[in-house]
Amino acid sequence: MQRWRGLADIPENWGRSVVTIGSYDGVHRGHQLIIDRAVAHARELGVPAVVVTFDPHPREVIRPGSHPPLLAPHHRRADLMEGLGVDAVLVLPFTAEFSKLPPAEFVVKVLVDRLHARTVVEGPTFRFGHRAAGDVALLTELGRSYDYDVMVVDLHECGEAGGGEPFSSTLTRRLVTEGDVTGAAEVLGRPHRVEGVVVRGARRGRELGYPTANIETVPYTAIPADGVYAGWLNAADEVMPAAVSVGTNPQFAGVDRTVEAYAIDREGLDLYGQHVSVDFLAYLRGQETFPSLDAFLAQMAEDVRRCRSLLAATPAAPAAP
Repeated sequence: MQRWRGLADIPENWGRSVVTIGSYDGVHRGHQLIIDRAVAHARELGVPAVVVTFDPHPREVIRPGSHPPLLAPHHRRADLMEGLGVDAVLVLPFTAEFSKLPPAEFVVKVLVDRLHARTVVEGPTFRFGHRAAGDVALLTELGRSYDYDVMVVDLHECGEAGGGEPFSSTLTRRLVTEGDVTGAAEVLGRPHRVEGVVVRGARRGRELGYPTANIETVPYTAIPADGVYAGWLNAADEVMPAAVSVGTNPQFAGVDRTVEAYAIDREGLDLYGQHVSVDFLAYLRGQETFPSLDAFLAQMAEDVRRCRSLLAATPAAPAAP
């Protein structure tokens, strides 16, 4: 799969293509439905399927300080899209100048002049151009002038969450923030993943017999609510069952919020400086303060036991990054 950053990266000899545009944060099941349709249609036409997305999130440029928590960094989104059969991903740097492009100019600069769109595939609520003035109706109207078709995908086909809310990145972020990683996985079609570099922490877990990987997460990452979770630690080309702690470690009057993963039944694991990821399977309990160190250690042993049992009962662990 080709990966481009900016319009200048698109090959000069690029021919016609099927294109879909959006933030696609998380590449959840609604996104997957749109991308699947785009890829299938591209195969029918014998042309490449291209996904266009943006960096940073448009909200951060339009309203600085409002960047939403990210469900997946761009390289992860591209990996997921490649798995869906996408031929190229174009990440457009979203700048203040770019945000002011009128809808028709956006279509000409991106879809017509560079990607030579044959068909554009979108959901019914797609908006584009300055102040999100463009919609699917305008996109279709412009297609008559610029020789492309528009295919609109009914997102209700991909289902709804338990409360009847259609699958969306907004819903997924809310579920993650609430610690409902099971609900988030239902929307995503896979466990929610947090990734980053392992850094040195207080090393208290090592002293207590539970050495953890303290993960410095990617900026703006959507981190689950404080608590203890069962999950998988993906590191060093391995997928390891893990007990994961999110929070400030109130037992020791911690201040900084951290994500720490204990690889169950693994000894001598040294991951400092490595890029790792954690996939969250299930929420076990909230963060607590115990009356004694012995009580705390007893609870940690119980947490690990429950995690081991839950993960052993899961048919297949996700692939390592």
